[in-house]
Amino acid sequence: MFKKRFKRTLRYSRYIYYKETLVNREEKFWSFLGSFIGIGIIAFWQSHALQDSDSLFLIGSFGASSVLVYGIIQSPLAQPRNLIGGHLVSAFIGVSIQLLLPDIIWITAPLAVSLSIIAMQFTKTLHPPGGATALLAVIGSDKIKLLGYTYIFFPVLSGALVLLLVALVFNNITPKRSYPINRNYKKRIRKLLLLR
Repeated sequence: MFKKRFKRTLRYSRYIYYKETLVNREEKFWSFLGSFIGIGIIAFWQSHALQDSDSLFLIGSFGASSVLVYGIIQSPLAQPRNLIGGHLVSAFIGVSIQLLLPDIIWITAPLAVSLSIIAMQFTKTLHPPGGATALLAVIGSDKIKLLGYTYIFFPVLSGALVLLLVALVFNNITPKRSYPINRNYKKRIRKLLLLR
């Protein structure tokens, strides 16, 4: 009996895994193009605005955000509220922890990530890359730490807005893709983009 249940569970798991990872060529194309343009704009901005400094605008958590907002656009974690809110909440917490307890990395790093998760859950803005945004505020270079609360606006808010604007364009170009999930927004976005 146990063996039979195990085989059935394994069969279901394989089917679910297969269905979850099945993405057609068109989806792959738009995912690639959207993420390439989104990260490319931030990188271009970085290379022209701050040529001799750290990657202040191009933070690692934007790579993870790109996976969500261009690759898994129907996920609740990829929606605009989560993208913007998750990064902002996490950045605020990360900077606050870094300012309150500087140079105690073994406390600040886990505290920043843990508190950002809880804050995102309370604000209903859960976005997994937000944990990395909070962590970067604590473990980042001295230039990032010197930004203080400016870190929330530049690079976090500015980069998240670039990713969102590119996602709104590239995730709504074809009728098969719809971003954000709420259908009313799609009509408004199409009118805005003159794509009716």
